[in-house]
Amino acid sequence: MRSEEFRISDPRTNDRIRVPEVRLVGPSGEQVGVVKIEVALRLAQEAELDLVEVAPNSKPPVAKIMDYGKFKYEAAQKAKEARRNQANTVLKEVRFRLKIDAHDYETKRKRAEGFLKGGDKVKAMILFRGREQSRPEMGVRLLQKFAEDVAEFGTVESNPKIDGRNMVMVIGPLKNKSEAKAEANAQRAATKAAKQEEKNA
Repeated sequence: MRSEEFRISDPRTNDRIRVPEVRLVGPSGEQVGVVKIEVALRLAQEAELDLVEVAPNSKPPVAKIMDYGKFKYEAAQKAKEARRNQANTVLKEVRFRLKIDAHDYETKRKRAEGFLKGGDKVKAMILFRGREQSRPEMGVRLLQKFAEDVAEFGTVESNPKIDGRNMVMVIGPLKNKSEAKAEANAQRAATKAAKQEEKNA
């Protein structure tokens, strides 16, 4: 196999588009209409750009005149950014006992809210002791109450389920890591500005 073999996922470009006609979109996104493939290829050549099939399953397929190298580069950057945001999401753990007291519960709730605000996922875990294992519905109730209490910052990604002697539920943040970071920075800047104004007043 030659190293420049095209990956299946790559769109067809230029001479590899083997259809009699395409619905053509110009370089600035303008609709040209349905044209013969030869015309589309000529227009792309004249513009010193590529003809890229962007919707192969349409009838006729949609092709766009664009700089394919730049398009691929931007798509790769977007994928990289998406991966980076995913990789930064950490799974933090908050553990409960079934008979947790109100003060202890509040502490755990606040900690979980902090994690979610920071863009991390929270794994809420109930540790069953002895006979408590025969009362899973109590665990479900506690976890559901917890999910409702932190609903402002996160949503349930996986419902309560038994995992050995524990019951586990995962809550995902409403904001991803980069959004949470940007928001925290904006807040810091606003606080700083307010303090500066107080000084100057």
